[in-house]
Amino acid sequence: MKNRFLSNILLTFIWVAITGDFQFANYVFGFVLSFVIMYLVTRGKESAKYFKIIPKLIAFIFFFFYELIKANLQVAFDVITPKFYMKPGIVSVPLDAETNLEITLLANLITLTPGTLSLDVSHDKKVLYIHAMYISDKEEFIKSIKNGFEKRLLEILR
Repeated sequence: MKNRFLSNILLTFIWVAITGDFQFANYVFGFVLSFVIMYLVTRGKESAKYFKIIPKLIAFIFFFFYELIKANLQVAFDVITPKFYMKPGIVSVPLDAETNLEITLLANLITLTPGTLSLDVSHDKKVLYIHAMYISDKEEFIKSIKNGFEKRLLEILR
């Protein structure tokens, strides 16, 4: 997979050099164009993991930005209004993530989102403890972490 990604990057830079246009949009176009060309050339030859991961990674980035904006608006609304809508609490979320990398990335993504903070991981690495500012329903909060960040992250990493 590393070789395909490096090939994709190399083809992107070749495209940019040939066109002579060094704007960001041309880099994106070159990346997409080289991705499509590599997909068509290698179709049916080897495992197509690379061609499944890149679209999932792009979708994950958009999902993260959506969650980031939503959480920022929720916290900002709570700050500027006179009444507090917070229902803070600490929740233990059971983990499907197993490796240190998976757990670390998940914990950092949760912490980067305003209103949530990863506190600790259990010694057996089966539970992640999260402090959240807005917990109206504990089970719904756990479900949103499991079906949101964790599920999408594991689809990319595995």
